[in-house]
Amino acid sequence: MSAAFTAILAVLAITLLVVAHKLRAARRADFIRGYSFPKGLIERLQKRRPGMAAKDGQLVARALRQFFLAHLKSGRRFVSMPSQVTDDLWHEFILYTRNYQDFCARAFGRFMHHTPAVVLGAQRQGNAGLRRTWWHCCKEENINPTTPTRLPLLFAIDSKLGIADGFVYAPNCKALRKNGDGSVYCGGDFGSSSVDGSTDGFGDGGGSGDGGGDGGGCGGGCGGGD
Repeated sequence: MSAAFTAILAVLAITLLVVAHKLRAARRADFIRGYSFPKGLIERLQKRRPGMAAKDGQLVARALRQFFLAHLKSGRRFVSMPSQVTDDLWHEFILYTRNYQDFCARAFGRFMHHTPAVVLGAQRQGNAGLRRTWWHCCKEENINPTTPTRLPLLFAIDSKLGIADGFVYAPNCKALRKNGDGSVYCGGDFGSSSVDGSTDGFGDGGGSGDGGGDGGGCGGGCGGGD
């Protein structure tokens, strides 16, 4: 067998492997988008958040799917949860142990661990996770993550539903900061190094969504971390 023919076979093998990974990632993304959450899950969220309408619970479920897609599309790297109410639903979903384990196996090929919702702050691993979440949620909704004019659902949901302890975001906070309003978090901050001297996680890729680094040293199965 000639060296040229061997090289051609090697290129074909690599191409087929890449295509297979992309197809598997696409199937996983389709599974997440079409996943039907367990019966009774929204009702559990409503008990946790009294007064929430069923239609609002379904909107939170959409936001949770968006978070799961961000984890997949980041190459299963570490991502952080930016919404209190979506975090509530994620926590309730985990309590359906078998359903959640099966979901993770089919969506990610491994278990995705839970950590609480966070905002940009002193913790750089959490910040990197938030930047990844922001980036991929924006891309999912065709929003420019660097200069956003609106918010992706996952970052808008707490404010949209009037969650008392929720995190309130705005696409750009220049006007709000001029007025001294420090209670609103800013989409524009995710691409800035002014928070922690870094932009780790912002647009760092992630490949096909079927691999990638483990992110943050959390064992590779983390959505937030152990």
